[in-house]
Amino acid sequence: MEHNLTTLEINKLIDGPVSNPHSILGMHPVESTGGVCVRAFCPEAVSMRLVTASGVMEMKMLDQRGFFVWVSTKPQGLFSYQLKITLKDGSSWQTADPYSFLPQFGEMDLHLFNSGKHLELHRKMGGRIWKVGETTGTLFTVWAPNALAVSVTGSFNNWNSTRHPMRTLGASGIWELFIPGVSCGDYYRYLITAKNGTKLEKSDPYAVCFEKRPGNSSVVEDPFSYTWSDENWMTRRRNSSTFDAPVSIYELHASSWTRKGNDFNSWGDLAQWLIPYVKDLGFTHIELLPVMEHPLDESWGYQVTGFLAPTSRMGTPWEFCQFVDSCHRADLGVIVDWPPAHFPADQWALAKFDGTCLYEHEDPKKGYHPDWNTLIFNYGRNEVRNFLYASAFQWLDTFHADGIRVDAVASMLYLDYSRKDGQWIPNRYGGRENLEAVEFLKELNHYAGTLFPGTMMIAEESTDWSGVTIPPDKGGLGFHFKWNMGWMNDTLEFFRADPVYRKHMLNKITFSAVYAWSENYILPLSHDEVVHGKGSLLNKMPGSPEEKQANLRLLVCLQWFFPGKQLLFMGGERAQDTEWNHSISLPEGGTEMREFVSSLNRFYLDHPQLFRSDCTPEGFQWVDFSDTDSTVVSFLRKTQGMKPLLCIFNMTPVQRYNYRIGVPEEGTWSLVFNSTLPFTETKTSESVPRHGFSSSIEVTLHPLCCSVYTVC
Repeated sequence: MEHNLTTLEINKLIDGPVSNPHSILGMHPVESTGGVCVRAFCPEAVSMRLVTASGVMEMKMLDQRGFFVWVSTKPQGLFSYQLKITLKDGSSWQTADPYSFLPQFGEMDLHLFNSGKHLELHRKMGGRIWKVGETTGTLFTVWAPNALAVSVTGSFNNWNSTRHPMRTLGASGIWELFIPGVSCGDYYRYLITAKNGTKLEKSDPYAVCFEKRPGNSSVVEDPFSYTWSDENWMTRRRNSSTFDAPVSIYELHASSWTRKGNDFNSWGDLAQWLIPYVKDLGFTHIELLPVMEHPLDESWGYQVTGFLAPTSRMGTPWEFCQFVDSCHRADLGVIVDWPPAHFPADQWALAKFDGTCLYEHEDPKKGYHPDWNTLIFNYGRNEVRNFLYASAFQWLDTFHADGIRVDAVASMLYLDYSRKDGQWIPNRYGGRENLEAVEFLKELNHYAGTLFPGTMMIAEESTDWSGVTIPPDKGGLGFHFKWNMGWMNDTLEFFRADPVYRKHMLNKITFSAVYAWSENYILPLSHDEVVHGKGSLLNKMPGSPEEKQANLRLLVCLQWFFPGKQLLFMGGERAQDTEWNHSISLPEGGTEMREFVSSLNRFYLDHPQLFRSDCTPEGFQWVDFSDTDSTVVSFLRKTQGMKPLLCIFNMTPVQRYNYRIGVPEEGTWSLVFNSTLPFTETKTSESVPRHGFSSSIEVTLHPLCCSVYTVC
């Protein structure tokens, strides 16, 4: 009776399942004597001592499998102690007892988590470096509400699955254990005992780092302690708005922008090579295809298993912080792609995490994605929403990202997305809208806008869903920007056509102006358009090699000068003539197109008419889109207090002499930009009415060329 336990209870601790190991292990009062006993378990130990301020006491082995106990011989209150553990090989170490600490997740933490409202969950959940009093270690927390038992197994306990059982915190579904001495670089997993007795070895959903593929263990790291040097950038960001600011985005796949042979470049390499390159091109932001941890290189990062962890392919979380910090010090914003629409079904990750469909819907009509053979998050579950909030906040808070581009939003919004009749479940009103996903997105965007002012939430949404960029309190989804997929598809269809047919297709260019201000748009020429047989941007263009180049310049001029922010995928700026291949470095290409994009961005940054009134119709005015025979379109870009820019596009390889075009002001109009030749020219307006204006000028339009004039 000295240890107050039966053999059955000891067996349960060692063999499991046990949901409250702290009731057995650690220090406990002995009612019969008024003293205390200390119980400890270490399967590899041959001896164990209790180390206290008053001395060292030998503990008694009660079970050859590593169960030890010490009992006071006289009445005694609780006191501080450590354990000195000796193994068979004679090695030993001293540590605080993991089972001597109170729960670190408080009642408010549990309440907020179960309500889906814990806004600092990314800092507390998972394997986190932690300090209790003077003791430093790692706090492990995991959500597994249907598990019979959970234990931590890792490099720090020789991957023993019985040595560190966790305790469950009431009805919250959270299991917790603080293990002293576990530090950065230690590997770990959770061993979960499902209700049917099955043992599941899982990586940590909240891990900040993973071992390099093909391994899948989680790794303890501490990006939260990184010392940032971007306060000037962050202050400007908090006090600014991107709606009326220049936003010119260079989209890239980080691990194939450049490669070192068959290996991936590091974040340090990318900072050294990419940042000056993008700055020289004049872009304001980079956008990274998902850098969250993913098991398969060929997925480009869109099938994520580590939603809070930068991929270890390119370095540690700390090194990713350094990369973002370097971008900010160079006045370059960082946007990350984020795919909360689905996750892969790898058995070691989120799928059936505690033996049940925890993160996903159980019914495949709601929980399985037929397009990608993946699983769909259960957005109606508070704890799942909170997990996704934690993921988003990890990138915006911990890693200082300036924006999140949410992938595949349409697949989240519609219950019948890519499904035939009978393959989907209507909502409670009988409709096809995923009401739970809608509320999730509204709440996510509300939190992001409130907690991280100045950041951008961007939707890749390919349908005509209304109010994507309307604030949630006004009935919208609350994104700041939406990719204009309609503009992209129509514009590329127009430019693919032989110029002889373009006069019949001008509506492909003009139609997007009808809805240009229904949302706040980004005009993308993205990675999806240069893969899978679609050809590179250059090779979409018709004509001779020279005409292809001219068409490509004309295309990006339309993208930069039309209302909306712009995004260009890597390789477009090099006039790359092959499709993007994620497994090799981006081809070098020539310098001509690169220099042109740089001059285009400089012109854009120097002319607020092109961005300050992007999100309002007052910033744009058609001059003419009716000249189908010549296939010339023209419009004005305007902003308050500045002279308008007259943008003219000759969409054919025919030179147009003495082409008369209306202007809104009398005076001398100067050519300030030309996509073909770097020359200057001035034209004095004449009182010849044209295009609804009382004055006009005569200009020469070069073949496949964009010209921009402004009045002096």
